[in-house]
Amino acid sequence: MSEFDAITVPPKRPWAYVWHYVRLYPRWYWAIAALQIGAAMTATLMPYAIGRITGAVSDGLWDHADLWQASLPALGLLFGLAVAQMLCARGATLCMIMVRPQQKIRIVRDLFAYLQRHSARYFGEHFAGSLAHRIGEGSIGLLEITWNLIVDMLPILVVLITSLVLLTLASPWLGLGLLVWVLAYTLLAFVLSRKAQVLAADHAKARSVTTGKIVDAVSNLASIRLFARQDFELDYLNRYQTQEKQAAQRSFFYQEKIRLLQDSLSIVLRVGLVAVALYLWHLGKIDVGQLVMVATLGLMIVAQCSYLSMQFMQFFESIGNIQNSIDTLLKPHEMPDRTDALPARIEKGTIRFRDVNFGYSPDKPIFKHFNLNIAAGQRVGIVGLSGSGKSTLLNLLLRAYDPQKGQVEVDGVDIQGMTQQSLHSHIGLIPQEPGLFHRSLRENIGYGDVDADESAIVLAAKRAHAHDFILHMQDGYDALIGERGVKLSGGQRQRIAIARALLKNAPILVLDEATASLDSETESLIQSSLDDIMADKTVLVVAHRLSTIAHLDRIVVLDKGLIVEDGSHQHLLELKGLYYRLWQHQSDGLLSEKDAREDELFVT
Repeated sequence: MSEFDAITVPPKRPWAYVWHYVRLYPRWYWAIAALQIGAAMTATLMPYAIGRITGAVSDGLWDHADLWQASLPALGLLFGLAVAQMLCARGATLCMIMVRPQQKIRIVRDLFAYLQRHSARYFGEHFAGSLAHRIGEGSIGLLEITWNLIVDMLPILVVLITSLVLLTLASPWLGLGLLVWVLAYTLLAFVLSRKAQVLAADHAKARSVTTGKIVDAVSNLASIRLFARQDFELDYLNRYQTQEKQAAQRSFFYQEKIRLLQDSLSIVLRVGLVAVALYLWHLGKIDVGQLVMVATLGLMIVAQCSYLSMQFMQFFESIGNIQNSIDTLLKPHEMPDRTDALPARIEKGTIRFRDVNFGYSPDKPIFKHFNLNIAAGQRVGIVGLSGSGKSTLLNLLLRAYDPQKGQVEVDGVDIQGMTQQSLHSHIGLIPQEPGLFHRSLRENIGYGDVDADESAIVLAAKRAHAHDFILHMQDGYDALIGERGVKLSGGQRQRIAIARALLKNAPILVLDEATASLDSETESLIQSSLDDIMADKTVLVVAHRLSTIAHLDRIVVLDKGLIVEDGSHQHLLELKGLYYRLWQHQSDGLLSEKDAREDELFVT
């Protein structure tokens, strides 16, 4: 098992989340921290080495000696510190190159694994692009926080502590002055950056809204042209751009105020340290070398602290991104597998809805004490008026939702006692809008059985009457079909979905308006393939075209969540009830041009 195979549930609090993914790589992070501390300390000690050289020169210690020999220890110290600083910095970078990509992969896998187990209701309430963005926030946010703490803030802390020690050794007054300045500067930077982050977040939100408006307009350019609304769209966009400009100016002006205050404090530190050092030198408390060290350290401290408030802003932003990711992605699963759930063992495919009560909203029930038995190997059509419960019936069987009361059983076992993944592995689904990936045709068909070889994939395509059009594509089975199969026609997409279901060869087959996107000629071509798929399977078919279900073993007619008719096609016609009326609105089971508009009122 590789290190990426282990999937864990991330903690639902930002700091616990950060610590969870840092402690998975303790050696790497200890090494990075140690190397960063080494780099910062050696960089801070360089002014000390320069001070020693300056002091020796000013005191004339090397005037009558061999210069190179006398200065070699001080130069060696300076060279050693410089090399050590370089090696530590590059070593820390090398460690980060090794660990951060691994860490990002682990975070994305954990978040995506948790996301996949959310319910259909959850995905109905969130945009796919937003969820993908939240996964990115959760991974990048953590990497930015660890970088911010270890690469940016830790060296600043080391520089300040080391400088404080050096200055205190030179003179307690210098150390005390630096300590007071650092405390005041850090507290001010922390407080001001909190407000700056709020303004920056408002700017980011306004920028996101503007981008969304542009994307919305670009996706509807055809409508803009047809309605001649180019000028209107420019004015419409301008309103949001104005709001973005105002938010940007508020954020940037406030940041500039922070920089002005920081620059003022930096001047105080630089001039103040040098002034105190000069006074101490005048009193004979420190020598010239220590005076130079104080001046050099002052410049280094200012350089390190000059962007401290920006580091605080980035830190708060990263915490906010992680919080957004957690709040969206790590919500409790609405329908988790029960702790005692077992892998499904479906062989016959008997389906039973037993005294089921269900409504998407509890106060608006669709099914009340609903019962339906479907024998193994039976082919059943589901028909009804719009809102009668056809799609709900399939959703309950596929366990997209759980009933508020009652059970849905397969082969006599409540499907809530099965793991959802194993249940779905025993059900083949051909929906009206097949979910195709932006991958090759071979991969999309092979999704039905990822272990299938080339011959099995080609055979499935032939049985679904997809092989011929695939060969006419430029790259054949290797052709990429675009996002959601946009490069294919509706009929071609459906035939790929049928081929995929053929390859899966599950004991239960569900067809939800499976031929709705096909023309009559194509439908007749693949009807034999559908009959081939249905052989030796339990089949549920929801169809708009009644002709596609007329030959099935049984037709169940739903109305307002109730079974109002149940029987064969011929039997239902003889009853002259709801099914008969629906059939009369079609000509030979197909919609006629005359009744097409009226039929929309009856059949979804």
